[in-house]
Amino acid sequence: VEVFRIDSYKNPSPDFASWVYLMNMNMQKEAAAIVKNLGGVNIFHAHDWLVANAGIGLKHIFRKPLLATIHSTEIGRRNGLHSDYERMIHETEAWLTYEAWRVICCSNYMVSHVKWAFNLPEDKLVMIPNGVDVKEYEKSTVDLSQFRRRFALPEEKIVLYVGRLVYEKGIQVLVSAIPKILEKANAKFIIVGDGYMRDPLWERVKNMGLAHKVMFTGFVDDETLRNLQKCADVSVVPSLFEPFGIVALEAMAAKSPVVVSDTGGLSEVVEHDVTGVKVYPDNPDSLAWGVTRVLLDEAYANRLRENAYRTVLEKYNWKKISRQTKSVYESVLSEYSRTFWA
Repeated sequence: VEVFRIDSYKNPSPDFASWVYLMNMNMQKEAAAIVKNLGGVNIFHAHDWLVANAGIGLKHIFRKPLLATIHSTEIGRRNGLHSDYERMIHETEAWLTYEAWRVICCSNYMVSHVKWAFNLPEDKLVMIPNGVDVKEYEKSTVDLSQFRRRFALPEEKIVLYVGRLVYEKGIQVLVSAIPKILEKANAKFIIVGDGYMRDPLWERVKNMGLAHKVMFTGFVDDETLRNLQKCADVSVVPSLFEPFGIVALEAMAAKSPVVVSDTGGLSEVVEHDVTGVKVYPDNPDSLAWGVTRVLLDEAYANRLRENAYRTVLEKYNWKKISRQTKSVYESVLSEYSRTFWA
């Protein structure tokens, strides 16, 4: 694997959409030169709308097949299209899926969603899940008991949330559930990530008189995040919309029991009562029930964590996922070889 980094951060632009357009122009120009120096390539593979223009342009310049991976959609993230800006992103996504030879999605839920959102034929869509490298969680030499003291008292259970602090990730549902959980368990809530909801949520926590029970860390480095996941007595993913749920998979790799919303890709990643607990989306009572069930039953929590870890090893390892991706490439190249472009 060889990675070429192209600096587009100096492009002057009045808004994000303009910057994305300029970035794509820059990427297409640089990538074309790289392809020429390499003596050609067989396939172009674009991920999401942010690189659609560059990917589509390179496809037509070199007359080679284009694949697209769609991780999420604007219509799903926004629960509809409410502005010209959102419609622009949606139309760019639609254009990318139209131009692509195959469209890869990370869950069966996303296959169904993308098929509906862009009116795609079923044989154009392929499901290949995301993966996680469990070895990353075995590297740390940190004393976890010492590390844990930075975030919680010894008698407090750690409830961990990792993700953007935005509406669709359901962080507001967790905050609403905190008093209900504290009625039954002594816990500290560690919230990792940032977003536009951070300040109003912190004000809400203070108004509830629970500032001593909640910590907003902002973004943390990878090693700190992995150690937090290993320390967590339960990891919570309360999303309202979730194409896959990589955070849940990472928690499972860290052997942290997971409580997730029964929605989107999370419904596929987690098997209820086997590899985690599923709760009703946007329901603080249900979320509180799931979290306390794990916190109050150590044998149950241990069974979940061991089952989940085994599932990650068997189903979500990168070797298996790379073989699936390679198989898609080979299928596309076989079909391409029989076209007039070849």
